[in-house]
Amino acid sequence: MNISAYLQSRIRTVPDWPAAGVQFRDITPLLQDPKVFRVLIDAFVHRYMDRRPDVVAGLDARGFILGAVVAYELNLGFVPIRKKGKLPFTTVQESYELEYGSATVELHADAVQPGARVLLIDDLIATGGTMMAGKRLLEQLGAQVMEGAVIVDLPELGGSKRLKAAGLDLFTLVSFDGH
Repeated sequence: MNISAYLQSRIRTVPDWPAAGVQFRDITPLLQDPKVFRVLIDAFVHRYMDRRPDVVAGLDARGFILGAVVAYELNLGFVPIRKKGKLPFTTVQESYELEYGSATVELHADAVQPGARVLLIDDLIATGGTMMAGKRLLEQLGAQVMEGAVIVDLPELGGSKRLKAAGLDLFTLVSFDGH
């Protein structure tokens, strides 16, 4: 079994959550099993061992789990991109649309150096709004987002297509087409 199939077989689908008709892809089983978690993290680490970003940025909140571990394994720093109002220092912020409303994310104004090559990581791409906002924040500070990395892509929601059209290279481990 390849890594994508292995991981996909362990992602839990929760029907009708958070709303009727939604098939929620729950990655927590990947984190709970130490062997599966190691396979997941190793898949990211092996990809970036030779593509050396300068820093890893993770999107609130599951991107923190993945990004911090990947950064540690690559001996890099980690930068959290948080929901509005959670960071204590001077921030830059970006608002974006979600499937069910809007949100704002923030980044410390000194989080990355101009010209830094950043790996932007999260658990899932749905409409792409969160990752696009993270990309824009990092670019506001002069960084170059070398790639966006996620466990799950939901291509039917159009996010990965939108991100690629905006010039962001993507690395995804699992794709769920349809229901």
